[in-house]
Amino acid sequence: MRSGFDRELDLLNDMLIEMGNLIESSINAAVSALKEQNVELAKRVIEADNEIDDMEKEIEERCLKLLLRQQPVAKDLRFISSALKMITDMERIGDQAADISEITIMMAGEPYIKDIVHIPQMAEITIKMVKYSIDSFVKRDIDLVKKVIHMDDQVDDLFDIIKNELVDIVRENIEHKEQVVDLLMIAKYFERIGDHAQNIAEWVYYAITGEHYVY
Repeated sequence: MRSGFDRELDLLNDMLIEMGNLIESSINAAVSALKEQNVELAKRVIEADNEIDDMEKEIEERCLKLLLRQQPVAKDLRFISSALKMITDMERIGDQAADISEITIMMAGEPYIKDIVHIPQMAEITIKMVKYSIDSFVKRDIDLVKKVIHMDDQVDDLFDIIKNELVDIVRENIEHKEQVVDLLMIAKYFERIGDHAQNIAEWVYYAITGEHYVY
């Protein structure tokens, strides 16, 4: 009985890794589409969001079956309940990659008012945060959890830099206000992705320790 349950938990691990790979790919593609103003790639990111949504539902169903059909001990219960929380954040990351791509499509017909430098830097950090948060769950690694949480400060700092740069641009030329708002929204979406990755890491901490992370 227990060996079958353990196999189910291993499968849940594998599904979480797969979902993590999907959202990493979506963020990477969204950044490439933004930098290259690649409409077709942006459209593929939006389409891929459906696959991420389907994955969330599949994992949710598996978690609920494990809770209902088995009698998990406290540690397993934390593991499964944390997985349920994590996939919500992971699904929202997929949504935000799609949101970024929708804005990219809207901006595709005009040149950028500034070099797209800091936004890809934000994206690079958030991709690492997502990867590390999933890895920390699979490996039960507290050090990776802490690394993700500390990296969120870097994302917040970059957001402030981008915001200040864009405010300066619109002060100099009000005609750029529409694209300033679009770029600020994209930066805000990446900041939110970082927040969701941090949420995932905090749930991993709870799954491992049975306690909520204290700052």
